Amino acid sequence: MFGLSKLFSSKSVQKQPIITALAAYRSAAFAVGIDESFIDTITQNDDKSLHIKLTLPFAGQSEMPLVEQHVSEILNVPVTISTKVIIKEAAKFKAIKHIVLIASGKGGVGKSTTAVNLAGALKNEGAKVGILDADIYGPSIPMLLGLVGAEPVTKDNKQLQPFDANGIKAQSIGFLVPSDDATVWRGPMASGALSQLLNETDWGELDYLIVDMPPGTGDIQLTMSQKVPASGTVIVTTPQDLALADAQKGIAMFNKVNVPVLGLIENMSYYICSHCGEANHVFGKDGAQKLAHKHGVPVLSHIPLAIDIREYSEQGKLIASDNDAAISKTYSAAARLIASTLYYQQHHDAIEIVITED
Repeated sequence: MFGLSKLFSSKSVQKQPIITALAAYRSAAFAVGIDESFIDTITQNDDKSLHIKLTLPFAGQSEMPLVEQHVSEILNVPVTISTKVIIKEAAKFKAIKHIVLIASGKGGVGKSTTAVNLAGALKNEGAKVGILDADIYGPSIPMLLGLVGAEPVTKDNKQLQPFDANGIKAQSIGFLVPSDDATVWRGPMASGALSQLLNETDWGELDYLIVDMPPGTGDIQLTMSQKVPASGTVIVTTPQDLALADAQKGIAMFNKVNVPVLGLIENMSYYICSHCGEANHVFGKDGAQKLAHKHGVPVLSHIPLAIDIREYSEQGKLIASDNDAAISKTYSAAARLIASTLYYQQHHDAIEIVITED
Protein backbone atom coordinates (compact mmCIF):
# COMPACT_ATOMS: atom_id res chain seq x y z
CA MET A 1 0.00 0.00 0.00
CA PHE A 2 1.09 3.56 -0.72
CA GLY A 3 0.14 6.22 1.81
CA LEU A 4 -0.93 9.76 0.96
CA SER A 5 2.43 11.16 1.99
CA LYS A 6 4.20 9.02 -0.59
CA LEU A 7 1.75 9.94 -3.35
CA PHE A 8 1.62 13.67 -2.77
CA SER A 9 4.43 16.05 -2.00
CA SER A 10 4.54 19.82 -2.39
CA LYS A 11 1.06 19.69 -3.94
CA SER A 12 2.32 17.57 -6.84
CA VAL A 13 1.36 14.01 -7.67
CA GLN A 14 4.04 11.34 -7.58
CA LYS A 15 3.19 9.54 -10.82
CA GLN A 16 5.39 6.46 -10.55
CA PRO A 17 3.29 4.60 -7.92
CA ILE A 18 0.20 5.24 -10.07
CA ILE A 19 1.95 4.05 -13.22
CA THR A 20 3.10 0.93 -11.36
CA ALA A 21 -0.42 0.23 -10.06
CA LEU A 22 -1.96 0.57 -13.53
CA ALA A 23 0.72 -1.67 -15.03
CA ALA A 24 -0.06 -4.35 -12.44
CA TYR A 25 -3.73 -4.60 -13.44
CA ARG A 26 -4.57 -7.86 -15.20
CA SER A 27 -7.65 -9.22 -16.95
CA ALA A 28 -8.48 -11.13 -20.09
CA ALA A 29 -8.65 -7.92 -22.13
CA PHE A 30 -5.76 -6.14 -20.42
CA ALA A 31 -3.47 -9.13 -20.52
CA VAL A 32 -0.27 -7.10 -20.04
CA GLY A 33 -1.69 -4.39 -17.82
CA ILE A 34 -2.37 -0.75 -18.60
CA ASP A 35 0.63 0.80 -20.28
CA GLU A 36 2.04 4.17 -19.28
CA SER A 37 1.42 5.36 -22.83
CA PHE A 38 -2.35 5.07 -22.19
CA ILE A 39 -2.17 7.80 -19.52
CA ASP A 40 -3.14 11.34 -20.53
CA THR A 41 -3.24 13.18 -17.20
CA ILE A 42 -3.22 12.47 -13.48
CA THR A 43 -4.70 15.16 -11.25
CA GLN A 44 -5.16 15.52 -7.51
CA ASN A 45 -8.54 16.74 -6.26
CA ASP A 46 -9.04 18.93 -3.20
CA ASP A 47 -10.06 15.90 -1.13
CA LYS A 48 -6.76 14.19 -2.03
CA SER A 49 -8.51 11.75 -4.38
CA LEU A 50 -7.06 11.10 -7.82
CA HIS A 51 -8.52 11.51 -11.26
CA ILE A 52 -6.82 9.66 -14.11
CA LYS A 53 -7.58 10.29 -17.77
CA LEU A 54 -6.75 7.44 -20.13
CA THR A 55 -6.81 7.07 -23.89
CA LEU A 56 -7.43 3.42 -24.68
CA PRO A 57 -6.07 2.03 -27.98
CA PHE A 58 -8.94 -0.48 -28.17
CA ALA A 59 -12.57 -0.64 -27.05
CA GLY A 60 -12.59 -1.35 -23.32
CA GLN A 61 -14.27 1.44 -21.39
CA SER A 62 -16.65 -0.63 -19.28
CA GLU A 63 -13.78 -2.31 -17.45
CA MET A 64 -12.68 0.96 -15.86
CA PRO A 65 -14.66 0.52 -12.59
CA LEU A 66 -12.56 -2.60 -11.93
CA VAL A 67 -9.40 -0.66 -12.74
CA GLU A 68 -10.47 2.10 -10.36
CA GLN A 69 -10.98 -0.44 -7.60
CA HIS A 70 -7.62 -2.08 -8.28
CA VAL A 71 -5.67 1.18 -8.24
CA SER A 72 -7.55 2.51 -5.21
CA GLU A 73 -6.75 -0.59 -3.18
CA ILE A 74 -3.06 -0.49 -4.07
CA LEU A 75 -2.64 3.24 -3.44
CA ASN A 76 -5.10 3.44 -0.55
CA VAL A 77 -6.55 6.56 -2.17
CA PRO A 78 -9.93 7.11 -3.86
CA VAL A 79 -9.48 7.00 -7.65
CA THR A 80 -11.73 7.88 -10.57
CA ILE A 81 -10.86 7.14 -14.18
CA SER A 82 -12.28 8.68 -17.34
CA THR A 83 -11.49 7.31 -20.77
CA LYS A 84 -11.78 7.82 -24.47
CA VAL A 85 -11.04 5.28 -27.19
CA ILE A 86 -8.71 6.28 -30.02
CA ILE A 87 -7.51 3.47 -32.27
CA LYS A 88 -4.29 4.68 -33.86
CA GLU A 89 -3.85 1.97 -36.48
CA ALA A 90 -4.06 3.11 -40.08
CA ALA A 91 -7.32 2.39 -41.85
CA LYS A 92 -7.22 -0.93 -43.70
CA PHE A 93 -10.24 -0.35 -45.94
CA LYS A 94 -11.57 3.12 -46.77
CA ALA A 95 -11.69 4.77 -43.30
CA ILE A 96 -12.26 1.47 -41.49
CA LYS A 97 -9.50 0.35 -39.14
CA HIS A 98 -10.59 -3.23 -38.43
CA ILE A 99 -12.90 -5.59 -40.30
CA VAL A 100 -13.95 -8.56 -38.17
CA LEU A 101 -15.73 -11.49 -39.80
CA ILE A 102 -18.27 -13.33 -37.62
CA ALA A 103 -18.55 -16.79 -39.14
CA SER A 104 -19.87 -20.27 -38.50
CA GLY A 105 -19.55 -23.62 -40.18
CA LYS A 106 -23.31 -24.16 -40.20
CA GLY A 107 -26.53 -22.25 -39.77
CA GLY A 108 -28.71 -22.20 -36.69
CA VAL A 109 -25.98 -21.50 -34.14
CA GLY A 110 -27.00 -17.89 -33.43
CA LYS A 111 -24.27 -16.25 -35.49
CA SER A 112 -26.28 -13.19 -36.56
CA THR A 113 -27.61 -12.57 -33.06
CA THR A 114 -24.06 -12.84 -31.75
CA ALA A 115 -22.76 -10.49 -34.46
CA VAL A 116 -25.22 -7.66 -33.74
CA ASN A 117 -24.71 -7.93 -30.00
CA LEU A 118 -20.93 -7.86 -30.39
CA ALA A 119 -21.36 -4.72 -32.50
CA GLY A 120 -23.55 -3.20 -29.80
CA ALA A 121 -21.06 -4.16 -27.10
CA LEU A 122 -18.12 -2.64 -29.00
CA LYS A 123 -20.08 0.57 -29.41
CA ASN A 124 -20.78 0.64 -25.66
CA GLU A 125 -17.07 0.12 -25.06
CA GLY A 126 -16.37 3.44 -26.77
CA ALA A 127 -15.77 2.49 -30.40
CA LYS A 128 -17.20 3.66 -33.73
CA VAL A 129 -18.89 0.56 -35.11
CA GLY A 130 -20.66 -0.63 -38.23
CA ILE A 131 -22.19 -3.94 -39.22
CA LEU A 132 -22.50 -5.45 -42.69
CA ASP A 133 -24.97 -8.26 -43.32
CA ALA A 134 -23.06 -10.50 -45.73
CA ASP A 135 -25.60 -13.33 -45.52
CA ILE A 136 -26.99 -12.66 -48.97
CA TYR A 137 -29.45 -15.56 -48.97
CA GLY A 138 -30.76 -15.12 -45.43
CA PRO A 139 -30.24 -11.54 -44.23
CA SER A 140 -31.20 -11.20 -40.56
CA ILE A 141 -29.72 -7.85 -39.60
CA PRO A 142 -32.76 -5.70 -40.55
CA MET A 143 -34.99 -7.70 -38.20
CA LEU A 144 -32.42 -7.90 -35.41
CA LEU A 145 -31.89 -4.13 -35.51
CA GLY A 146 -35.57 -3.23 -35.83
CA LEU A 147 -35.17 -1.96 -39.40
CA VAL A 148 -37.56 -4.24 -41.31
CA GLY A 149 -39.07 -2.32 -44.22
CA ALA A 150 -36.38 0.36 -44.24
CA GLU A 151 -35.54 1.48 -47.77
CA PRO A 152 -32.05 2.38 -49.02
CA VAL A 153 -31.04 6.02 -49.15
CA THR A 154 -28.41 7.70 -51.32
CA LYS A 155 -27.38 11.34 -51.30
CA ASP A 156 -25.47 11.41 -54.56
CA ASN A 157 -26.87 8.42 -56.49
CA LYS A 158 -23.45 6.85 -56.12
CA GLN A 159 -23.09 5.69 -52.54
CA LEU A 160 -25.66 4.18 -50.20
CA GLN A 161 -26.07 5.70 -46.78
CA PRO A 162 -25.85 3.15 -43.97
CA PHE A 163 -28.74 3.01 -41.56
CA ASP A 164 -28.23 4.16 -37.99
CA ALA A 165 -29.28 1.65 -35.34
CA ASN A 166 -28.66 3.31 -31.98
CA GLY A 167 -25.26 4.57 -33.08
CA ILE A 168 -24.29 1.51 -35.14
CA LYS A 169 -24.00 1.96 -38.91
CA ALA A 170 -25.75 -0.91 -40.67
CA GLN A 171 -26.02 -2.18 -44.23
CA SER A 172 -27.71 -5.33 -45.59
CA ILE A 173 -29.01 -6.83 -48.80
CA GLY A 174 -32.23 -7.09 -46.81
CA PHE A 175 -32.72 -3.35 -47.32
CA LEU A 176 -32.65 -3.86 -51.10
CA VAL A 177 -34.75 -7.03 -51.43
CA PRO A 178 -38.30 -7.37 -50.04
CA SER A 179 -38.28 -9.36 -46.79
CA ASP A 180 -40.82 -11.88 -48.12
CA ASP A 181 -38.91 -12.47 -51.38
CA ALA A 182 -36.19 -15.02 -52.07
CA THR A 183 -32.71 -14.08 -53.30
CA VAL A 184 -32.12 -16.60 -56.09
CA TRP A 185 -28.58 -15.82 -57.23
CA ARG A 186 -25.66 -17.96 -58.27
CA GLY A 187 -22.42 -17.61 -56.34
CA PRO A 188 -20.66 -15.01 -58.56
CA MET A 189 -23.74 -12.76 -58.60
CA ALA A 190 -24.09 -13.00 -54.82
CA SER A 191 -20.40 -12.24 -54.33
CA GLY A 192 -20.70 -9.25 -56.66
CA ALA A 193 -23.69 -7.92 -54.75
CA LEU A 194 -21.78 -8.21 -51.50
CA SER A 195 -18.77 -6.39 -52.95
CA GLN A 196 -21.07 -3.58 -54.04
CA LEU A 197 -22.63 -3.32 -50.59
CA LEU A 198 -19.21 -3.11 -49.00
CA ASN A 199 -17.63 -0.73 -51.51
CA GLU A 200 -20.60 1.49 -52.33
CA THR A 201 -21.74 2.23 -48.78
CA ASP A 202 -20.61 5.51 -47.24
CA TRP A 203 -19.35 3.99 -43.99
CA GLY A 204 -17.44 7.05 -42.86
CA GLU A 205 -14.80 6.53 -40.18
CA LEU A 206 -15.15 3.27 -38.25
CA ASP A 207 -13.00 1.57 -35.66
CA TYR A 208 -14.62 -1.81 -36.25
CA LEU A 209 -16.81 -3.14 -39.07
CA ILE A 210 -18.48 -6.36 -37.97
CA VAL A 211 -19.40 -8.61 -40.90
CA ASP A 212 -22.14 -11.17 -40.38
CA MET A 213 -20.95 -13.90 -42.73
CA PRO A 214 -23.20 -16.55 -44.27
CA PRO A 215 -22.76 -20.05 -42.84
CA GLY A 216 -20.45 -22.46 -44.59
CA THR A 217 -17.31 -22.17 -46.71
CA GLY A 218 -18.55 -21.16 -50.15
CA ASP A 219 -18.04 -18.38 -52.71
CA ILE A 220 -19.08 -15.48 -50.48
CA GLN A 221 -16.80 -16.58 -47.66
CA LEU A 222 -13.87 -16.87 -50.06
CA THR A 223 -14.64 -13.47 -51.60
CA MET A 224 -14.67 -11.78 -48.20
CA SER A 225 -11.57 -13.64 -47.04
CA GLN A 226 -9.47 -13.02 -50.15
CA LYS A 227 -10.55 -9.56 -51.33
CA VAL A 228 -11.20 -7.77 -48.04
CA PRO A 229 -8.37 -6.89 -45.62
CA ALA A 230 -10.00 -8.57 -42.63
CA SER A 231 -8.16 -8.19 -39.33
CA GLY A 232 -9.53 -11.49 -38.10
CA THR A 233 -12.49 -13.77 -37.72
CA VAL A 234 -14.55 -15.08 -34.82
CA ILE A 235 -16.11 -18.53 -35.17
CA VAL A 236 -19.51 -19.04 -33.53
CA THR A 237 -20.49 -22.58 -32.62
CA THR A 238 -22.68 -24.51 -30.25
CA PRO A 239 -21.37 -27.33 -28.05
CA GLN A 240 -22.76 -30.32 -29.93
CA ASP A 241 -20.50 -32.43 -32.13
CA LEU A 242 -22.28 -31.60 -35.42
CA ALA A 243 -21.77 -27.85 -35.01
CA LEU A 244 -18.18 -28.34 -33.88
CA ALA A 245 -17.39 -30.48 -36.93
CA ASP A 246 -18.57 -27.66 -39.19
CA ALA A 247 -16.78 -25.03 -37.11
CA GLN A 248 -13.61 -27.05 -37.68
CA LYS A 249 -14.10 -26.61 -41.44
CA GLY A 250 -14.54 -22.87 -40.99
CA ILE A 251 -11.28 -22.61 -39.03
CA ALA A 252 -9.49 -24.64 -41.71
CA MET A 253 -10.76 -22.34 -44.47
CA PHE A 254 -9.64 -19.15 -42.72
CA ASN A 255 -6.26 -20.67 -41.98
CA LYS A 256 -5.83 -21.43 -45.70
CA VAL A 257 -6.58 -17.85 -46.72
CA ASN A 258 -4.44 -16.41 -43.90
CA VAL A 259 -7.19 -14.66 -41.96
CA PRO A 260 -6.35 -14.87 -38.23
CA VAL A 261 -8.88 -16.76 -36.12
CA LEU A 262 -9.29 -14.55 -33.06
CA GLY A 263 -11.16 -17.22 -31.15
CA LEU A 264 -14.38 -19.15 -30.70
CA ILE A 265 -17.67 -18.12 -29.14
CA GLU A 266 -19.71 -21.00 -27.79
CA ASN A 267 -23.34 -19.94 -28.13
CA MET A 268 -26.21 -21.73 -26.34
CA SER A 269 -23.48 -23.03 -24.08
CA TYR A 270 -25.76 -23.87 -21.17
CA TYR A 271 -29.21 -23.18 -19.78
CA ILE A 272 -29.79 -21.88 -16.27
CA CYS A 273 -32.76 -23.69 -14.73
CA SER A 274 -35.31 -21.12 -13.52
CA HIS A 275 -36.28 -23.40 -10.61
CA CYS A 276 -33.02 -24.71 -9.17
CA GLY A 277 -30.49 -22.28 -10.66
CA GLU A 278 -28.27 -25.09 -11.94
CA ALA A 279 -26.50 -24.84 -15.30
CA ASN A 280 -27.78 -27.53 -17.67
CA HIS A 281 -25.57 -28.29 -20.67
CA VAL A 282 -28.39 -29.07 -23.07
CA PHE A 283 -26.19 -29.44 -26.16
CA GLY A 284 -23.12 -30.95 -24.54
CA LYS A 285 -20.17 -29.61 -22.60
CA ASP A 286 -16.58 -28.48 -23.27
CA GLY A 287 -16.88 -28.87 -27.04
CA ALA A 288 -15.55 -25.39 -27.87
CA GLN A 289 -12.68 -25.76 -25.40
CA LYS A 290 -11.51 -28.95 -27.08
CA LEU A 291 -11.69 -27.42 -30.55
CA ALA A 292 -9.97 -24.23 -29.38
CA HIS A 293 -7.20 -26.20 -27.72
CA LYS A 294 -6.67 -28.18 -30.91
CA HIS A 295 -6.12 -25.00 -32.92
CA GLY A 296 -4.37 -22.92 -30.27
CA VAL A 297 -7.03 -20.21 -30.08
CA PRO A 298 -9.05 -18.98 -27.09
CA VAL A 299 -12.71 -19.46 -26.29
CA LEU A 300 -13.80 -15.84 -26.15
CA SER A 301 -17.11 -16.42 -24.41
CA HIS A 302 -19.71 -18.95 -23.32
CA ILE A 303 -23.10 -17.42 -24.08
CA PRO A 304 -26.05 -19.12 -22.38
CA LEU A 305 -29.28 -20.30 -23.96
CA ALA A 306 -31.42 -17.49 -22.58
CA ILE A 307 -34.98 -16.47 -23.34
CA ASP A 308 -34.04 -12.80 -22.88
CA ILE A 309 -31.78 -12.94 -25.93
CA ARG A 310 -34.64 -14.23 -28.09
CA GLU A 311 -37.12 -11.69 -26.75
CA TYR A 312 -34.81 -8.73 -27.33
CA SER A 313 -33.93 -9.98 -30.83
CA GLU A 314 -37.56 -10.36 -31.86
CA GLN A 315 -38.20 -6.79 -30.71
CA GLY A 316 -35.29 -5.50 -32.80
CA LYS A 317 -33.29 -4.57 -29.69
CA LEU A 318 -29.77 -5.41 -28.60
CA ILE A 319 -29.57 -7.02 -25.20
CA ALA A 320 -25.85 -6.13 -25.19
CA SER A 321 -26.86 -2.46 -25.04
CA ASP A 322 -29.00 -2.92 -21.93
CA ASN A 323 -26.65 -2.47 -19.00
CA ASP A 324 -29.34 -3.77 -16.65
CA ALA A 325 -29.42 -7.15 -18.40
CA ALA A 326 -27.00 -9.64 -16.88
CA ILE A 327 -26.19 -11.16 -20.26
CA SER A 328 -24.91 -7.79 -21.53
CA LYS A 329 -21.78 -8.27 -19.41
CA THR A 330 -21.04 -11.50 -21.27
CA TYR A 331 -21.17 -9.78 -24.66
CA SER A 332 -19.14 -6.85 -23.32
CA ALA A 333 -16.39 -9.14 -22.05
CA ALA A 334 -16.23 -10.89 -25.43
CA ALA A 335 -16.13 -7.56 -27.28
CA ARG A 336 -13.29 -6.24 -25.11
CA LEU A 337 -11.33 -9.44 -25.65
CA ILE A 338 -11.77 -9.26 -29.43
CA ALA A 339 -10.72 -5.60 -29.47
CA SER A 340 -7.69 -6.15 -27.25
CA THR A 341 -6.60 -9.21 -29.24
CA LEU A 342 -6.59 -7.11 -32.42
CA TYR A 343 -4.46 -4.50 -30.66
CA TYR A 344 -2.01 -6.86 -28.99
CA GLN A 345 -1.48 -9.02 -32.07
CA GLN A 346 -0.18 -5.90 -33.80
CA HIS A 347 1.74 -4.33 -30.94
CA HIS A 348 3.15 -7.32 -29.06
CA ASP A 349 4.99 -10.29 -30.49
CA ALA A 350 3.32 -12.69 -28.09
CA ILE A 351 1.11 -12.42 -25.05
CA GLU A 352 -0.65 -14.93 -22.90
CA ILE A 353 -4.41 -14.56 -23.20
CA VAL A 354 -6.12 -15.25 -19.88
CA ILE A 355 -9.71 -16.40 -20.28
CA THR A 356 -11.97 -15.91 -17.30
CA GLU A 357 -15.22 -17.73 -16.69
CA ASP A 358 -18.38 -15.82 -17.64
